[in-house]
Amino acid sequence: MTISHLQRLVAVMDQLRSPGGCVWDAEQTHESLLKFLLEESYEYVEAVETNDREAMREELGDVLLQVYFHSRMAQEHPTDPFSIEDVAQTVADKLIRRHPHVFGDVKVSSSDEVLENWEALKAIEKGRTSAVEGVPLAQPALPLVAKLLYRAEKNKITLNLPKDISTPKVASEQAVGEVLLATIAWAMANGVDPEGALRASARALIAEISEIESTVG
Repeated sequence: MTISHLQRLVAVMDQLRSPGGCVWDAEQTHESLLKFLLEESYEYVEAVETNDREAMREELGDVLLQVYFHSRMAQEHPTDPFSIEDVAQTVADKLIRRHPHVFGDVKVSSSDEVLENWEALKAIEKGRTSAVEGVPLAQPALPLVAKLLYRAEKNKITLNLPKDISTPKVASEQAVGEVLLATIAWAMANGVDPEGALRASARALIAEISEIESTVG
């Protein structure tokens, strides 16, 4: 019987992690692999932004490897083990619950309603009583603020946000923070992803630096 490549990946990870497998793989922990999960995710982001289809396929594989690696290690937990099958079951069940307009009889008229239903169902499932519960504070500040603004909007919370995005004369920590907050809020209010916009500017800056370097030397 021919097995799928997903099943083959399970077998490969099992052999690498088992006695007689790879010493390095056997030494890894959930904590030691976190940096690789972040790195592979950023590499996939870059592949998408540069529309590199070959790199997208490869980097998605690297992200998938991290999921399988963590799941294989999780099987070894002495009191609360779980496998890649458990992970897949959990996310599939979640998708069905969070899409009652597809798998149930709920009616929606727009993607905005889909997102509102998703957030409402998520809050009920998690037992959340605050819009800020579940927002990972360890993420970079820009996406953190964007997520908080998104949560406030979806929970119909009116914020007293700074509206002036002009540069203050004195660059204090508070002043800079208020300008950045106002800029992020302005971007999101106009349907612009601030992280993507800043990354696009960063790519333009890289190109400009490279052009200048090519003319100097």
